[in-house]
Amino acid sequence: MASSRPDRDADQIQADLGATRDRLAAAVEALIDQVHPQRVKQRQVEGAKRFLHTEIEKAKSLVFNARGDLRTERVGIVGGAVAGAVTLLVVLRGVVRRRRG
Repeated sequence: MASSRPDRDADQIQADLGATRDRLAAAVEALIDQVHPQRVKQRQVEGAKRFLHTEIEKAKSLVFNARGDLRTERVGIVGGAVAGAVTLLVVLRGVVRRRRG
């Protein structure tokens, strides 16, 4: 029965084995890097930092314009919303206290 592969000599086989061994070692190292607890923690911390930075930049863009000037109309809206929330909490607290007492 004839093989469809050409005959290879020992040096070619050794070279193939060496290349396969190198690929396997690289794959194992990549796997270890993926699942090692320190690397998992490091990736999570980096992701959290990126997320926080992005959210801070979004918040800044809502309060400051491209030149860095304060957007007073938006600050006023946020201040009004905060004042409204505080007022609501004070009123609810008063209602709850009246019912208890």
